[in-house]
Amino acid sequence: MRKLFELPRTQRLRKAAKLAEEAERRFIVSGKLWRGEAEYLAAAVELLARDEAFSPLAAEALRAAQKVLSADNTELEREGIRRALNSVHFLLLSETGRNQADWDFIGATGALDSSKRRSFAGMQVFLEDIRSPFNVGSMFRTAESFGVEKIWLSPFCADPRHKRAERSAMGCIEVLPWERLSSDPFAGEEGAGTEDTEQENAAASFSAFSEGSFFTMETGGIPIEDFPFPARGIMIAGSEELGVSPRALEAADASLGRVTVPTWGAKGSLNVSVAFGIVMQAWSARLSKSVPGDCV
Repeated sequence: MRKLFELPRTQRLRKAAKLAEEAERRFIVSGKLWRGEAEYLAAAVELLARDEAFSPLAAEALRAAQKVLSADNTELEREGIRRALNSVHFLLLSETGRNQADWDFIGATGALDSSKRRSFAGMQVFLEDIRSPFNVGSMFRTAESFGVEKIWLSPFCADPRHKRAERSAMGCIEVLPWERLSSDPFAGEEGAGTEDTEQENAAASFSAFSEGSFFTMETGGIPIEDFPFPARGIMIAGSEELGVSPRALEAADASLGRVTVPTWGAKGSLNVSVAFGIVMQAWSARLSKSVPGDCV
């Protein structure tokens, strides 16, 4: 404790934040906080809260966390203990001027139980050139939650196995079927390549899309409340910067068209993963009312 408080303030806060983060990780895994560790952390937080450089609000939050860490730890207090450790971690880091990124958050451990998964037969998604691993992971999590049967990825879509995608997907990449296409399914023979194997892969990719109905998530289409969501179909979500490609738009317009989430702000657009979540909820809600037997 003496060595900790002999450090320069910024270094001391970062070290204490790291101790709280490591304790939180161990607590998630074991469900327990070693008594000696809890006492040390509680004493450290109590001393830290005396630092007059903290705002009154931050100091009060630290004192509240210290009380939780000082108490007898019972099963009923597990959520409170983790929140106390998490609050200390982020408050101290914020004081040093560092903010956490999404990939720094501590997620739940363990694999999802695929036997509990329910999906709507024929409800599928095509992610066309989504560049951000965060968005890909977030869209996997959303798709899994709302019963998507399968996700198709374009050749240049970000990798779902990227650590940042896996972090935001929270295990959903493991339980939701997905496949990366070898070529643009809307390019036809033009995108098939010159090698025989490439031609076969392109044909296989297109055949997977040739039977269903298509629609795309894009501005300037049918408002979401009026859109005729299909019982079976593939929704296309396009690039964060460029939107859906012209060929994919053409395929959608020739089928079910475009669904649009109306907005009223000055920006007039949404992050692709946010818009995706809104559309997925609307589609699954419609399916749950019209074809509940298809959700298995």
